Amino acid sequence: MQDVRRNARRLYSARDVSRALVRMAAELTPLLEEANPVVLAVMHGGAFTAIELCKRFRFAHELDYVHVTRYRGKTRGGGIAWRVRPRSALKGRTVLVVDDILDHGKTLRALDDELERIGVEERLCAVLVVKRVAVANRPRVTVAGLAVDDVYVFGSGMDYRGYWRSLAGVYAVAEGA
Repeated sequence: MQDVRRNARRLYSARDVSRALVRMAAELTPLLEEANPVVLAVMHGGAFTAIELCKRFRFAHELDYVHVTRYRGKTRGGGIAWRVRPRSALKGRTVLVVDDILDHGKTLRALDDELERIGVEERLCAVLVVKRVAVANRPRVTVAGLAVDDVYVFGSGMDYRGYWRSLAGVYAVAEGA
């Protein structure tokens, strides 16, 4: 694991990430400040972004979470696995879904389906990182912080096989790692 970190290429510094979060919060505020929203963190990585956004919000909001995964400690996604589904109490509420990264959108699509089934009034979505990949029908994101090419990234909530989430920047795994 140390080699992965040592050989990684820094894409965004801690300052870049912080600036992106400030901008994201500013863009979300007029959409949410009167809505009594629930900020719904997608565990694990989305919790980092959700907490950082919540610290920058100056309006009342609730914080909740879901746990849905495709990676399970691997570097390639598999099928959707629900560990904690959205609560039925979200019915009729404005929900801000917060995740760490949007690549192909399978996780967010599954979450969108669950929120629709529950009867959420309005769904917004914030992701820290969007991968530049050509994917048809990717879920709609209200605000994104940073963009990366189609490389495996970690840091700022994103992990490499369960490690390195707590790094303040965003790093790309070196080819061949």
